[in-house]
Amino acid sequence: MAQKITLQLDHLIQLDISPVTTIIEPILAQGEQTKVPGSAIASYEQTFCFEIHFPRDPTDPRELSEIPEVRLWFVRLDSVYPWMPFILDWKEGELARYVAMLVPHQFSRTEGIQYNPEALEIFIMNKLFTLSDWLKQQDIASTSRLQSMAQMFGYDLDEAFFNLIS
Repeated sequence: MAQKITLQLDHLIQLDISPVTTIIEPILAQGEQTKVPGSAIASYEQTFCFEIHFPRDPTDPRELSEIPEVRLWFVRLDSVYPWMPFILDWKEGELARYVAMLVPHQFSRTEGIQYNPEALEIFIMNKLFTLSDWLKQQDIASTSRLQSMAQMFGYDLDEAFFNLIS
């Protein structure tokens, strides 16, 4: 069952990431107390989702990822917790929504979200490098996790790629 991080309008407007910090920091501290890197955070892998409350006019056709204030909040979050994709609930579409907040895209009624290909490639490579390093620091096996994340966005990466970055 996904754990919700609720974002209110004030959080978004003020770039206040405290709804995440108040949940994540105790988990990270718990891992530090046990002296086993990643022990606490690993149990939260793919369990979080965002519940975003951003009031809009009923005639506003934009998706949340098209609203500048919402996107900017996620840019801020990603700068503080660049490993956030690790704890997002991928099965519920939370990773795709997170990426939509950070990568230029368009919506198609027939094909769904269409990311800018070059921007998506840069984003995915950046996340692979960031997560690879972070997962190693946490002593969490990374290759299969990172391959799965890349595959969700259409990238089939060989083991040789991961040997390069290890």
